[in-house]
Amino acid sequence: MTKSRIEPGGTIGILGGGQLGRMLAMAAAKFGYRCHIFCPDERSPAFHVADRVTVAEYTNEEALLAFARSVDVATYEFENIPAETAKLVASETYLRPGVRALEVTQDRLHEKDFLNKSGVHTAPYKAFQTAEEFEAAFAVIGRPAVAKTRRFGYDGKGQYMVKSRRDAEAVLAVTKGAPAILEGFVKFDREISVIVARSPSGDVAAFPVSENIHTNHILDTTTIPADISDTIEAKAKVLATRAANALEYVGVMAVEMFVNDGSGDIVVNEIAPRVHNSGHWTIEGAATSQFEQHIRAICDLPLGETNALGKIVMKNLLGKDILGAEKYLEDPKAHYHHYGKQDPREGRKMGHVTWVNTEE
Repeated sequence: MTKSRIEPGGTIGILGGGQLGRMLAMAAAKFGYRCHIFCPDERSPAFHVADRVTVAEYTNEEALLAFARSVDVATYEFENIPAETAKLVASETYLRPGVRALEVTQDRLHEKDFLNKSGVHTAPYKAFQTAEEFEAAFAVIGRPAVAKTRRFGYDGKGQYMVKSRRDAEAVLAVTKGAPAILEGFVKFDREISVIVARSPSGDVAAFPVSENIHTNHILDTTTIPADISDTIEAKAKVLATRAANALEYVGVMAVEMFVNDGSGDIVVNEIAPRVHNSGHWTIEGAATSQFEQHIRAICDLPLGETNALGKIVMKNLLGKDILGAEKYLEDPKAHYHHYGKQDPREGRKMGHVTWVNTEE
């Protein structure tokens, strides 16, 4: 037993009240933990399954300190928690993953710099803010390219394709002087992700590589096993492990990558310092779910087995897709998940369905 172990029966604090927080709390309950959720939105779906909730802004120092002092360990379910919020919580209790993971992944430039210094290959990139800096970046990166705001981007938000000079002018009109990067467009055959967990003692366990298909920049389906060679599978896991170790990460993280089948090249796109949409298949499809694995890691329990239990497909249910539950409930091989959200607006992640085929 190590000093940092949080025994079952303890309290886990979760910053953020979305579906990831909800599924983390449900996994924690399996081990006998109670969860205290901190989120500004009183309609948060994670509140439905929590032992205790705090509705307050992430800038509310008094509420944050009370939250931190009420839990044995704290974690976060999305990466846009303010770094100052994380630092305040970390001053009173264990915060896993730590503040550094947020600081690196909240800024695309810092993330790219970190990955390359850690020996993890990314697309070529240049930072820009002014029109002059964009011109200099454009001269180096060329076209096609992708302009991305450095902060607060997910599901394709804050990203703009640059194929012509007219596109470049449009990007500058949208970014309006905000810090951004211009990234070389990567030709790839498939998108993959590795869900990897790391414990406080440095033990690492990676799930099988998943293959992801996006529609309108939002994940549509995840398939396991990915249609890649054993060599690429091994290389992808090595890259994810290298990133986790370099961050001295504790918990589950996702590393998204692009694969060129012909050359075998892998380019890392980004890191998500949390449980991830492309890992939802693990709830029914793996020996240990990503949510259970995260709880194990942050509580310093032994990491669980990660092998897949068959051939698996996970599909996101966006917006009004959630209203078609009956066809999934009637399917004996479908595992249906509703996130408890009440507003099925277009593009919103409302739930998911997983199919596990255990037949040879």
